[in-house]
Amino acid sequence: MAKDQHQISLTFPDGNARDYNAGVTPAAVAESISKSLSKKAISATVDGQHWDLQWPIDGDAQIAIHTMQDEAQANELVRHDLAHIMARAVQEIWPDTKVTIGPVIDNGWYYDFDRAEPFTPEDLGLIEKKMKEIINKRDPVRTEVWDRDVAIKYYEDRGEPYKVELIESIPGDEPLRMYWHGDWQDLCRGPHLQHTGQVPGDAFKLMSIAGAYWRGDSNRAMLQRIYGVAFTGKEKLRAHLNMLEEAAKRDHRKLGREMNLFHMQEEAPGQVFWHPNGWTIYTELQDYMRRKQHAGGYVEVNTPQVVNRNLWEKSGHWEKYQENMFIVEVEEEHAKEKAVNALKPMNCPCHVEIFKHGLKSYRDLPLRMAEFGSCARYEPSGALHGIMRVRGFAQDDGHIFAEEDQIGSECARFIAFLTEIYEDLGFASFSVKFSDRPETRAGSDEVWDKAEEALLTATRAAGVEPELNPGEGAFYGPKLEFVLTDAIGRDWQCGTFQVDFVLPERLDATYIGADGAKHRPVMLHRACLGSFERFIGILIEEHAGKLPFWLAPRQVVVASITSEADAYVGEVVETLRAAGVRVEADMRNEKINYKVREHSVGKVPVILAVGAREVEEKTVSVRRLGEKQTSVQALADVAAQLGVEATPPDRR
Repeated sequence: MAKDQHQISLTFPDGNARDYNAGVTPAAVAESISKSLSKKAISATVDGQHWDLQWPIDGDAQIAIHTMQDEAQANELVRHDLAHIMARAVQEIWPDTKVTIGPVIDNGWYYDFDRAEPFTPEDLGLIEKKMKEIINKRDPVRTEVWDRDVAIKYYEDRGEPYKVELIESIPGDEPLRMYWHGDWQDLCRGPHLQHTGQVPGDAFKLMSIAGAYWRGDSNRAMLQRIYGVAFTGKEKLRAHLNMLEEAAKRDHRKLGREMNLFHMQEEAPGQVFWHPNGWTIYTELQDYMRRKQHAGGYVEVNTPQVVNRNLWEKSGHWEKYQENMFIVEVEEEHAKEKAVNALKPMNCPCHVEIFKHGLKSYRDLPLRMAEFGSCARYEPSGALHGIMRVRGFAQDDGHIFAEEDQIGSECARFIAFLTEIYEDLGFASFSVKFSDRPETRAGSDEVWDKAEEALLTATRAAGVEPELNPGEGAFYGPKLEFVLTDAIGRDWQCGTFQVDFVLPERLDATYIGADGAKHRPVMLHRACLGSFERFIGILIEEHAGKLPFWLAPRQVVVASITSEADAYVGEVVETLRAAGVRVEADMRNEKINYKVREHSVGKVPVILAVGAREVEEKTVSVRRLGEKQTSVQALADVAAQLGVEATPPDRR
């Protein structure tokens, strides 16, 4: 029997389909299935789009009904509704406040307000209280689609200029949705829950207040932004707050001060002043990577930091990446115009120039080239974050020049190489993402098709099934991103492996093949740690400052209990140094408990206390960081043990 023209067919996740009248809402669909589902329903997915239960469905579609058990959709709705509820609460407490935007972000939301008086931390408590009152009212949430002129007049009449500007920026073919939470209304794409009482009132918290320019423009009004976090249950909120508390304890900026590793100052924004302790970590890590790369068949090079714009134009960076580059103009002698140069933001074009210097044969491939390259990239001041996000940094950068049929073997070789390094540094596992072509890119679609297929095939052949990360490739090629998960569950993208057919073409790199003709090499970009600065920050936070013994800048402090032990302290220090341990003496006229506390805060892994008894017996009292118990051991035994622990893992 033919389907009525006013009916549509909706197909459910189990493959079954039902017919409904056109214009049916997901709420009505849920009710047609069961009253239980109707009560639990919060939203739907219709043809892949997250859908409000009130929106009509006008054509055949795939549909899934969601409940609070569907965490991704539930979190989005709860956080979005809380943004509206918070804005309503603010305007109920301070009616003269103007509202702007309130998007969902990771773990929560924020909303920007224009208010004459600054919000205070105490105000957050008042707002939270009002929000819970609104939630308890269980006010219905409803939506309408308005004409543009009606919406603009509505907001003009209510003195909400930011909403007027938002409407004027929305494309004319996009519907203007208005949402009411009780009597309070906001312009919003949706979707939302069906009443305020569906929001868990015990699973959210307002976190902080910050300044934010309207639409990110420093020439526009400065607004006040309130951040909140929310989950579908109070246990999840508690776990998140505990994680934040733990993250605060592990903050590399705090530990960097306590361990006297580095500092940063206004005269060099986004650049690091490494202190001796921090530089020790840096050089130990660099020496380790140098040894690993040498053993892995890499040759090390070094390239200029300031390079003329001509090379950046040829490589494509001038067009695609210039906004992130530091430009340097120089008055060259006898030149009519200033020479325009740039601090290198990456090392790849310079490595191609080394490859081009002298004739290369297929017998030279794969050529694995590495550099601890110092780079400079412009980051907005608001994005800078300790040593995790900086403007000046060094990469453990590498480029492999290979034939196309070597992509698979080099990809597998790199994944094995990277696995060893991460294990040595305390990361037993990692995940892999495959990032394909971005909107802004160089090279033809045919070249990108070839590069993406080659990288994906090579990755799978290496026994890895990557997660798709669409549109996040480099402008010259697709890439693998290697993601570490730290001790408190945070993800850090560190290593990369990229297939590039574009740069060798643009910079005219060639080699002589077995057939005697010239061919283009494929260029494989790779990094293990990425930025040394960022990776050291990750290590500090992963280990909460208690770095692996071989990386700890101050491995041992020998502390005197009495001044009569000073000479023996010197003997202990010399013995440990001979065993390859970084050690220092503390013979200050302070009580031993004071010394232990101070060096424990500085995260010294081992403190050896020396008093009259130890002098007589040629022993030391050993206290390890984080352990309450001490043990008295023979100096020779301690020196032998610590000498082993001080040895980098690749040399054991």
